[in-house]
Amino acid sequence: MPRYALKIEYDGRPFSGWQAQADQPSVQQAVEEALGWLDPGFAAGARIAAAGRTDAGVHATGQVAHADMQRNWDPFRLGEALNFHLKPAPVAILAVAEVPDEFHARFSALERRYLFRLVARRAPVTHLRGQVWQVLNPLDVDAMREGAAHLLGRHDFTTFRSSICQAQSPVKTMDEITIESLPLPNGQEYRFYLRARSFLHNQVRSIVGTLERVGAGSWKPERVKEALEARDRAACGPVCPPHGLYLSGVSYPQDPFADRESPG
Repeated sequence: MPRYALKIEYDGRPFSGWQAQADQPSVQQAVEEALGWLDPGFAAGARIAAAGRTDAGVHATGQVAHADMQRNWDPFRLGEALNFHLKPAPVAILAVAEVPDEFHARFSALERRYLFRLVARRAPVTHLRGQVWQVLNPLDVDAMREGAAHLLGRHDFTTFRSSICQAQSPVKTMDEITIESLPLPNGQEYRFYLRARSFLHNQVRSIVGTLERVGAGSWKPERVKEALEARDRAACGPVCPPHGLYLSGVSYPQDPFADRESPG
């Protein structure tokens, strides 16, 4: 059975998250139903595996999944066929690559990258509605960067971990937290780029929600370090909403999509 890696983009708003659920729409279900039109295995209930199980309302620009098919496909044609059958769901296959059997979208991943988009302005957003978290007042980006520096490296992130997180250990290594400030009409957008081998459940949203409190002046930057060292969920700032969060990329020992032409 040939194995294919899929690079997937989606708008998370209509879905209960990535993972298939019996009574709720999911991105996984949408992709598997499209595969079911093309492959008897998926028509009979075969499953795909993804690099990250994004929550309800979370978007992706670089999710990766793998699928085992019963027939051989040209990767480009498979991507085109999937995009045809995915319509009108807001899900797109950006690239497809045939990969060796030992490739696993989740377990082969070396790191995951997330982007969080936060907009500060008084007027409601229109074009970005459902795609960013909006606050009313400008934030101090330098203070947020100072606070974020305390989270870099290997730490026990219990404070920034959901109470229902199923990870075996709260210890993670945060390799990057970069914050950019970009002008918008009558406002400002702040983009948070986070990179790590893996993340705890709600870790990114907990970190960004905490840093927003720093940027708003409600927290001193050093309070982020105190919250981290408390190893207590109660010490965390508010968890920000999901609709500003994007799974933006996944890295592997060898990029399966290198030099791949995207399907139309």
